[in-house]
Amino acid sequence: MSGFASVAGAAIIWIALLGPVITLVTHLSGSAIASALTAPGALDPLIVSLESGAVTVAVLLLLGTPLARMLARGTLPFPRVWEAGVLCSLLLPPLVIGLVLVFMVGPFTPIGQLLGDVHLSATNTFLALVIAEVYESAPYYVLGAQAAFSSVDPRLEQQAGLLGDRPRRVFRRVTLPLAAPGLAMALAVAWARAMGAFGAVIIIAYHPYGIPLQIYTTLQETGLASALPFALVLLVVALPLPLAAYIWSARARGRRRG
Repeated sequence: MSGFASVAGAAIIWIALLGPVITLVTHLSGSAIASALTAPGALDPLIVSLESGAVTVAVLLLLGTPLARMLARGTLPFPRVWEAGVLCSLLLPPLVIGLVLVFMVGPFTPIGQLLGDVHLSATNTFLALVIAEVYESAPYYVLGAQAAFSSVDPRLEQQAGLLGDRPRRVFRRVTLPLAAPGLAMALAVAWARAMGAFGAVIIIAYHPYGIPLQIYTTLQETGLASALPFALVLLVVALPLPLAAYIWSARARGRRRG
């Protein structure tokens, strides 16, 4: 009976977690989707989100990967301080991140003035949107990538080094292939987080509209039913990559155990 109760409880939680997705799909009709998505300019926010999401992912790969690897290998001084900094960023509510970013990179801050000198702005611009998405998604990538690198046995890297491989070659031929499924999962989660970024975005980058702000403004202007098709678009764009990465990661773990 205890086993049945556990399965029943797990099923209830699983169904409850899927509830929003099921509700979204069941409350949409083909005509409503076609009407919303064929309106002039309806897909412009999708393009903005895809472009900003791609730039965000590139920034995370370039800057977050070295940090994650050093955290995993403990090569930074006072590693717990570095980890605490990443966790603080993760635990900050997105709305608070947006408010703080105004005081960090707004037009009247030193950083904002430096950007102004090169004719850039970190408020209500594409750059501001990328900055907000980076801040909302970076902790998810760094922590996930740290776990991926930690799963690689350091002895394999040491053995490759003893065979004469340079550190970069060890990373390319040993570390990266073994950590790749976990890195893909971390990056996919960060992608979904960036695509759905809203709290910081609405404060610092209200323009240009991405999909989350399109959902919000449509909800405010024409109601819940009109916003649902754009919510479906966000779901279709954000979810496939994490699901594919999860399947790849699960298969890779299965092969290692086998």
